[in-house]
Amino acid sequence: MLKDKFERVIDYIRVSVTSRCNFRCLYCMPNTPFEWEPKENILSYEEMFEFLRLAIDEGVKKIRLTGGEPLLRKDLDIFISMLYNYKPSLDLALTTNGYYLKEYAKKLKKAGLKRVNVSLDSLNPQTAAKIAQKDVLKKVLEGIDEALKVGLGVKLNTVVMDGINDGEILDLLDFAKNKGVTIRFIEFMENERAYPGIKSVRSDKILEKIASRYKFKELPKDNSASRYFQTDEGYVFGIIEPHSEDFCKSCNRIRLTAEGYLIPCLFFTESYNIKEAIRNRDIKKAAEILKEVVKNKPEKNDWQEDEVSTRAFWETGG
Repeated sequence: MLKDKFERVIDYIRVSVTSRCNFRCLYCMPNTPFEWEPKENILSYEEMFEFLRLAIDEGVKKIRLTGGEPLLRKDLDIFISMLYNYKPSLDLALTTNGYYLKEYAKKLKKAGLKRVNVSLDSLNPQTAAKIAQKDVLKKVLEGIDEALKVGLGVKLNTVVMDGINDGEILDLLDFAKNKGVTIRFIEFMENERAYPGIKSVRSDKILEKIASRYKFKELPKDNSASRYFQTDEGYVFGIIEPHSEDFCKSCNRIRLTAEGYLIPCLFFTESYNIKEAIRNRDIKKAAEILKEVVKNKPEKNDWQEDEVSTRAFWETGG
């Protein structure tokens, strides 16, 4: 079992399989050039699997594949099969922008994927195109429908931005409710790569908007990054508040980048590289690095209220 010095059990790894993305979202990487990462710089699926097998043996129960956009990396279903075949009970999930989900959903489900989180920031084609800097909405909605059709669990993620999509909160909630899926509204995380002038809409304002149509109660907190609420009708939705200390209290996650960096916290700049150890087949060394990262996981992130994060979220999976 992996346990940090604050007695949190670390049983969840988010794995960024690529830093590439086909969107240029305003809140993430609007001005980042499209480029290819040299193959030799990133871990192969076999190398990732060697490390993750070690982590699973140490007690990791959940792995979420992220990016960038993970569906840009070829043969992702084969990698999922490797993990599933090693431990079928593993909670295997994927975070995606949904653009290629219609094409791959069936393969992913067959390989052993259990759930997908899909970014859906607007139901208006023009607004969605403005946010992603690409005409995306039709393909994303088709991807959501296909994921549901093949039996994948689906959650929706919406980054709420003042003056851009905050007027759609109720429409998005109703869309998710009608699909029978959970939506989570995310406070924009200030970062130096985002488009200048974007402003966050805080959770109290989001909840105030929802309360204009629905009565709801807060559910007991688990170790999720979200706070969850249930309407009187029984529908459950979530709020993610990176500005809140509760965001960190029950954190059970570490992150692995495609380049082999193991990161203890999304907003923590310190990282450790396991690539050399894995490529040298030094499993003992890789295990030592894993335990060191868990040991040094901070109690809370080092992101202050009045600061702008320097973290490139497309490299760490958000």
